[in-house]
Amino acid sequence: MENRLSFYNTLTKKVEQFIPNEDGKVAMYTCGPTVYHFAHIGNLRSYIMEDLLEKTLRYIGYDVKRVMNITDVGHLSSDADTGEDKMLAGAKREHKSVMEIAKFYTDAFFSDCKKLNIKTPDVVEPATNCIAEFIHMITVLLEKGYAYESGGNIYFDTSKLDDYYVFSSQSEKELLVGVRDDVEEDANKKNKSDFVLWFTKSKFDAQELKWESPWGVGYPGWHIECSCISMKHLGEYMDIHCGGVDNIFPHHTNEIAQSEAYVGHKWCNYWFHVHHLNDKSGKMSKSKGDFLTVSLLEKKEYNPLVYRFFCLQSHYRKPLEFSYEVLDNMSGAYDKLVKKIGTLDKEGAVDKEKFDWYRGKFEDALCDDLNSSMAITVLYDMLKDEMSDATKYALAKSFDEVLSLDLTTTHAAKEADNAVDGELEAYVLARIEERKAAKKEKDFAKADAIRNELLEKGIALEDTREGVKWKKIK
Repeated sequence: MENRLSFYNTLTKKVEQFIPNEDGKVAMYTCGPTVYHFAHIGNLRSYIMEDLLEKTLRYIGYDVKRVMNITDVGHLSSDADTGEDKMLAGAKREHKSVMEIAKFYTDAFFSDCKKLNIKTPDVVEPATNCIAEFIHMITVLLEKGYAYESGGNIYFDTSKLDDYYVFSSQSEKELLVGVRDDVEEDANKKNKSDFVLWFTKSKFDAQELKWESPWGVGYPGWHIECSCISMKHLGEYMDIHCGGVDNIFPHHTNEIAQSEAYVGHKWCNYWFHVHHLNDKSGKMSKSKGDFLTVSLLEKKEYNPLVYRFFCLQSHYRKPLEFSYEVLDNMSGAYDKLVKKIGTLDKEGAVDKEKFDWYRGKFEDALCDDLNSSMAITVLYDMLKDEMSDATKYALAKSFDEVLSLDLTTTHAAKEADNAVDGELEAYVLARIEERKAAKKEKDFAKADAIRNELLEKGIALEDTREGVKWKKIK
């Protein structure tokens, strides 16, 4: 097939024409969430743009298999393999087990994705499902001399590589400054850039999740999981690996190191990274306290798709600054756009020549380094053109296969989708009363189970001073 798509490859530091390993098929991997807390909208910007890339690939004719991990073990609070496991910290914070935390925040993540029309990847694999694969890869790396045991842990030896810092021409010292958290010295390492493949009890006795291994009871390091999960489902050759720019070093750098040492050849050809979402004080992060979530936007009565629209108006390689003033403007623009499309007469013949011309312009914008802002400009230009409403409607529906803004979903359909029948209302209110009684009896496990059960059914509960409020979320 014709290869029209070009985008910025972080590995080569230039915009390149995309050519997959297998004609017509794309093996794509996305770094998934660490499910210890809600995703903030900065995290979700990356998933929106990765969703746009996947849908663009499908739109122009590729067969895509997209895989994503769920990090439910091994991600420490510092990228330098130090600090507490984030999952354990979440469990302590909420007085739950790690698996309860993982289940709750995995469900919350996919609920947010649904609200933002982010397609669920073809394969979603939690790290805790793949312990055998991690142990196998580490065993091979030890046999090949790329890993060593020290202080009870297994480390990858970066000195065995000709070029460890594959993503940057910066010096080793400069790169270490770029690590998100303070770098603490690990006396077990031969080289300061070495990283942990497997921790044993010598590292953290308090770790809740532990497994038997040839090196003792322990658990995997964070970096090993993406290499193993991607290979398990995509094989030894991958086309596109996605993530946020803060994953470049050390996470993706370490993935390349261990993966290519393991397979003995180049592993992934294209690396797609999305830049940060900032507020006026800088990059958004969970450490700031009251961080912005999709639920918070909904509480402030914003349609989550307005946030998607906001993200699509900017290029994925540029920092994007969030403010409510900008979101208000976007909300108004989005409502006008949807209303305009909603007034189109869908009946009548579609002008094939006009349709093909505008679809071509739309594809050209997306194929030019995923220029979503220009793609939206094509949409506006199309709506102003002198042609039949039926043609405009058909084009808007076609474009929305990629933009995913519910452009042709009627207000009546939305209202019907959000309607609550009497039977459902009675059921939810009864469960709320059961939860209230459980909390009064201090049976918090039962109360949480009821909340989670309702969440799985698409009902979100909110505890307020006025009592428990609920709403449909899917």
